[in-house]
Amino acid sequence: MTIVPSVTAARPDQGAGPLLRAWREQRRVSQLELALRADSSARHISFIETGRSRPSEEMVLRLAEHLDVPVRERNALLLAAGYAPHFPETPLDDPALDALREGIERLIQGYEPYPALVFDAAYHVVAANRGIMMLLDGIPESLLRPPLNTMRLTLHPEGLAPRIRNLREWRGHLLEQMRRQIALRRSESLRELYEEVSAYPLPVPETDDSPEQPDPAPYFALPMRIEHEGRTLSFISSTSTFNTPMDVTVAELAIETFLPADPSTVKYLHSLLP
Repeated sequence: MTIVPSVTAARPDQGAGPLLRAWREQRRVSQLELALRADSSARHISFIETGRSRPSEEMVLRLAEHLDVPVRERNALLLAAGYAPHFPETPLDDPALDALREGIERLIQGYEPYPALVFDAAYHVVAANRGIMMLLDGIPESLLRPPLNTMRLTLHPEGLAPRIRNLREWRGHLLEQMRRQIALRRSESLRELYEEVSAYPLPVPETDDSPEQPDPAPYFALPMRIEHEGRTLSFISSTSTFNTPMDVTVAELAIETFLPADPSTVKYLHSLLP
């Protein structure tokens, strides 16, 4: 399967201009449109992209904002333009992020008995509640060694994959999500993870032998239908990020919650995790 090209075609050592042009083309924005958004001129944008004009620090940040460049890549743009990084990258265990960690823990614990987890840009699990750990019952220890990786746990043939009744659809959803992230981030490790998990074989036979419900629930989004102790549970996932992050670490955190998609899943989870 072909991966969407990322902006790595433009190297930081070439200066900020080629990087900005790569981001603009990635976003399919013309020089004129970007100039109007950034209160500049198409001529000035052209001069920046070709290296005839060095953008100010303020202009780099303004253009990056209007191109929706990820926070980590905004630092790369600043470095390429000859400026210091603007956004810190604070380790998650730093005392400065105590309030963030405590807030995340309260959030996902408050979501119980429904599953919820937090992961970073590499899909490493940062925190998970009891609902998630319940779904991981029986997973081999080799897949549970830190750092846990949500893509490996889900798609590995010894992970959750054999339990997911609609694996082909759910796998396609996850791989497409990863391709979008690869297009946004200059991350070789993320690309390698994609190559790894996309090569995992599908369990054979891939069938859905769960009994038909007398009155199937009308799904409003693609569900993950997963077997647990002889029952088929259905979840709709939702992923959220922090609004206007000012730190690279915080910008790359995502909170994924799994909403029960039918009444039987609600009832079962409440009986299991009161």
